[in-house]
Amino acid sequence: MSTKTISIMYDVHKLLLSKKIDGESFSDLIRRTFVKDRDIMKFAGAWKDISDERMKRIKDSIRNLRKKSTKELLKNDMYRF
Repeated sequence: MSTKTISIMYDVHKLLLSKKIDGESFSDLIRRTFVKDRDIMKFAGAWKDISDERMKRIKDSIRNLRKKSTKELLKNDMYRF
């Protein structure tokens, strides 16, 4: 693959350096930042090894957060029906 030299300001270089992962090139960083993989299938099976008990705790946590956020919204008169 060919390369292209670009000029950037010093502050932008420092910003890029702060976002780099060890061993990652600037090209890799820019690609990771700007090229979004939109293939949802890459997540298929990601939670297959989670135990039933752990899954129950996750669902309970989500349910509790939803209840709490709904109560907070309803405290505001604007959201009352």
